[in-house]
Amino acid sequence: MENTAEKTYINKKNLLKFIFGSAFGVLMFLVPIPYESSFTTLLDFVKMWLQALFGGSLIYIVVTLIVASAVLSTYDFFAKPDLIRKNRYLSKAFCTTPLYLVSKIIGAVAGVMVVTGVGPEVVVSPDTGGTIIDLCGTLFCILIAFSFVLPFLTDCGIMEFLGVIARPVVRPLFHVPGRASVDLIASWFGAANAAVILTREQYMKGYYTKREAAYIMTNFSLVSVPFCLMVANTIGLDPIFPVFYLCICVIGIILAVIIVRIPPIRTIPDTYREVTGRQVAEDRPQEKGLWKFALESSCKRASQFHLDTVLTNGLEVMMGTLFDLIPIVASWGVVALVIATYTPFFDWISYPMGLYLQLFGVEDAFAVAPATLVGFTDMFIPALLIAGTEVAVKTKFIIGVLSLVQIIYLTEVGTVVIKSEVPMGFWKLFAVFMERTLIAIPFIVLFANLIY
Repeated sequence: MENTAEKTYINKKNLLKFIFGSAFGVLMFLVPIPYESSFTTLLDFVKMWLQALFGGSLIYIVVTLIVASAVLSTYDFFAKPDLIRKNRYLSKAFCTTPLYLVSKIIGAVAGVMVVTGVGPEVVVSPDTGGTIIDLCGTLFCILIAFSFVLPFLTDCGIMEFLGVIARPVVRPLFHVPGRASVDLIASWFGAANAAVILTREQYMKGYYTKREAAYIMTNFSLVSVPFCLMVANTIGLDPIFPVFYLCICVIGIILAVIIVRIPPIRTIPDTYREVTGRQVAEDRPQEKGLWKFALESSCKRASQFHLDTVLTNGLEVMMGTLFDLIPIVASWGVVALVIATYTPFFDWISYPMGLYLQLFGVEDAFAVAPATLVGFTDMFIPALLIAGTEVAVKTKFIIGVLSLVQIIYLTEVGTVVIKSEVPMGFWKLFAVFMERTLIAIPFIVLFANLIY
């Protein structure tokens, strides 16, 4: 039986697909490249090149896209035309529910206000609408590059290879397939939203269960090294960045080990998407060696990879994300930042967090309490709240690390998770955010006490 499998899959053609296709995907997504005192990836360089290419016209392109999505989704919702409903690409982009239709319309209105400068200050301000539209521009560039490179990482066999090799460690520790290590590396050196979209696409194709996808999205999508450095610079901790980042990594692993074993993640069904079912097996037959089975699994996956599907699948991913995801990010992001920036909402609800911080001896506990919760809207706001204040340096360290291990924030990651088919709605997402916050604080305080 083993010889048959080898003759079927381990051959020159499949090996070349696996080696060269995977090498290109790994080079684009996972290989760290030195850049401005930190690291980034080739995919990030492509994103930056596209941003420079579009220049000042980028926000107008993005707003046009958001408005077009709102108009065509409204047309589809009421007219239900076959032209959209029966088209593989258009249906993915414009068929939507009442909630998301309203969200798209809000995003379109907010986008027009920002580019014209006409509207309430709470919407057009650089701190709210301006920030979100710029973010959508960045996401637009990431997705253009991401969509057509993703198949080389997911469909050429490297995820199957790493899945088999890493399984003995990753499965008992985190209760996820070994292939999840790819998502983690992609977010470390690239962008968290790219890693979340990668996980979503893998779930849609039947490579993760509902529970695995929800867990990976909310625990493995760590922010990139460059973003961590930017936060450290903002709060004045760049001189100790190696220690700062080490704390983030250690706390991130501790949280990942704990969160998978408690609700709500533990209660999510450990079943595959009904439409696709299970598409991969990492369980190694006893008669096969680890490396041989890893190579066989990789070649089997590579045998299904064809260049003509890169364009079609890439276009499908791009249409769904550009016309369906970005408008939702614009809408929910603006609403979240308006609440965080222009209302005392987080001041009101953060009093218990002040008591919790005080319990662990954190200086200026009540002054920084809002920063422990406002990260749910956007990960960079906590750093902005404490930057330039008279808050103790140790407290800045604690809040800085906390903001980067909370992971879940609505302006990017949270919206992608909620918009996916993974059963992880708003309240479950908030529950995981609070779990990560409450569990992380004592560990971060312990770490900070060792440093200061």
